[in-house]
Amino acid sequence: MTTIETVQSYLRPIDREALQAFAAVSRGNPERRGTNKVHTVLKGQFRSWSFVGDHNPVVVDEPLHLMGENTVPAPGEIALSALGGCLCVGITAVATHRGIRLSRLEIFLEGDIGNTAAWGAGGADRQASQMGFQDIRVKVLIEGDSSREELDKIVQHAAYNSPVANTMRNPIPFSITTTG
Repeated sequence: MTTIETVQSYLRPIDREALQAFAAVSRGNPERRGTNKVHTVLKGQFRSWSFVGDHNPVVVDEPLHLMGENTVPAPGEIALSALGGCLCVGITAVATHRGIRLSRLEIFLEGDIGNTAAWGAGGADRQASQMGFQDIRVKVLIEGDSSREELDKIVQHAAYNSPVANTMRNPIPFSITTTG
């Protein structure tokens, strides 16, 4: 008789002690903030390169129907990618904090975006609230060494605490100036 063995592999974990130390510092100074910096350069048409630290640039374009070259993701797709990445970070952190090992984490994002103002270049008259993402839907596929109920709670807790999700769902001060 042959024995079948099931092998469970887990995603590479983060350092739980470092996470706890970061959380302790944050509890001690809840108003502490970091600053993200990006330098974006238009390369032609709608293709731009955004430089972040010493990493390769994040390249953004528009699809053909929006006069781009469709060579890389559009800005809205990059924004959804940022949300997906932030949710992955948060879910991993919460699971690690709770001592749960994850074996699978996939996030599927969709966003309905409005651009009938044509970026302000003669399109429809729109209010700011009518432009940009009008609805974002996120589905999370998560597996780990915990109950479905606990995994669902981890996802909800991480979504509530996600800096990018909160940036998207809450109005924030925004300023823009010119330099030259």
